Amino acid sequence: MSLPVVFIHGIRLSGTMWSPVRALLRAPSAAPDLPGHGRRRGLPYDTESACDVVAETIADMGGRALVVGLSLGGYVGIATAARHPGLVVGLVAMGCTARPDGPMADVYRFAGRLAARNPRLADRVSRFALRRMLPGAAGEAMIEGGLSSEVVASVVAAVTAEDPLASLAAYPGRVWLVNGARDHFRVDELAFLRACADGSLFHIQGRGHLTVLANPARLARFIDKAAEDVSVRAA
Repeated sequence: MSLPVVFIHGIRLSGTMWSPVRALLRAPSAAPDLPGHGRRRGLPYDTESACDVVAETIADMGGRALVVGLSLGGYVGIATAARHPGLVVGLVAMGCTARPDGPMADVYRFAGRLAARNPRLADRVSRFALRRMLPGAAGEAMIEGGLSSEVVASVVAAVTAEDPLASLAAYPGRVWLVNGARDHFRVDELAFLRACADGSLFHIQGRGHLTVLANPARLARFIDKAAEDVSVRAA
């Protein structure tokens, strides 16, 4: 039997974004909400507390798991793997291969300031954009757990303070870096790959940053295979 999978969501979203993939997965799974998001909305966000949520979820599921994260979830997955390598037996890091202190950081800081001025408006805009980007079940799963635009500024501050390349270099386990071929977060993917002790890079053709979730069946197959791989290695 495969080891469990712990999914980590993106910024201002919640664990429900992974529901279409989890419904098709053979491996057992969980998708906790990070601080300041979903059922933990209102709690302060920082990287340590986010990693603690992931580590506690892994502990509840038996103490070892494959971790899968997209965007913010990918950065949190990388940070958790470096801090808790005994818990994270493998990592699928999606849409998170841009240095967080690079040129896009200023764009996200600006977005965070705008969201903080009117979080309700930012949530409404996000709901509209997510439904247009991912029509059907995938888009509805994105918004099902609620949106938390007010947390964007603190998340950006926390992510830009991290060094994911150093974290990847410190992690000895198996890493799959997965990007949509049209994802702007691909910019430093080769540097991220070189930082991995045991890494592979995969592209999903025709997809962007979040639209990698548009085909949940394909993604579930990929993750099940990764879970089987790390389960064999762990055994």
